[in-house]
Amino acid sequence: MANFRFDRAVSVRLCHPICRLSSRPYRARVPILMYHSIGDRTLRRHPYYETSTSPRVFAEQMKHLRDSGYRALDLDEAIRSFELGENLAKRVVITFDDGLRDFYTTAYPILKEYNFSATMFLPTGFISDKATKQAGKDCMTWSEVRELRLNGIRFGSHTVSHPQLRLLAAREIAEETGRSKQIIEDKIGSPVTSFSYPFAFPQADGAFTQGLRDILEKHGYQNGVSTVIGTAQARHDRFFLPRLPVNSFDDLLFFRAKLEGAYDWLQVLQYVHKLTQDNTNRLFSATFTRVSHWFN
Repeated sequence: MANFRFDRAVSVRLCHPICRLSSRPYRARVPILMYHSIGDRTLRRHPYYETSTSPRVFAEQMKHLRDSGYRALDLDEAIRSFELGENLAKRVVITFDDGLRDFYTTAYPILKEYNFSATMFLPTGFISDKATKQAGKDCMTWSEVRELRLNGIRFGSHTVSHPQLRLLAAREIAEETGRSKQIIEDKIGSPVTSFSYPFAFPQADGAFTQGLRDILEKHGYQNGVSTVIGTAQARHDRFFLPRLPVNSFDDLLFFRAKLEGAYDWLQVLQYVHKLTQDNTNRLFSATFTRVSHWFN
């Protein structure tokens, strides 16, 4: 039982068979895959939190997409398809966060082999004319970014310094989002329309998300993605579309289940967890403030 994984069991054994009873939902939603690092190094933690995908597993997943007849869209195309009510069956959006160099050296050649493109979200403070590191991992250089752009890879913003945006003042959020967009556009010579939220997205905080949405619109963004789990649909906020996290622990049965909507059930648990966590934090903060007053 050491290898038992609850989220996989529910998705593959229960939700996937239910999803496959009806083909209608496939036409109205699109899976947006969320990758980070493509490498063999994995962290010693629960598979749910893993952000690395081995080259072997990534190649198997791309082969599955090709052999299954999937076509890759970018976010602009996906949004347009939502608006027009187009059939989204066998469509997928492939995204990467963090601007890591293993995208250039490993992921891109695999994408090219299987005739797929992708969108990479860059934290511009870690991208330079010379090689730099983020959390101990090599990042791409601007010359590599420009080379990829010429070969069909799209780029979006992942802020400047990859901060916890919810902890910042509005003017600091505006600087992080506006400055990163400007830098990427200056470096690659083409518009940046997409944004990826760093860290866990606080969807339970309506005031924060509305404020962030206003800032993104003001800076000219047209869409974006989040860490909310699920396949994207027309009803979702186009600035904070849900994605499907993928890593080395996703075998092809699990990968297929995610693509076909069988992992979406986890979005409810994710929301409840964040709501409970927020309420606990607020209670702790209020209690700490009251206790502090007693001693002052």
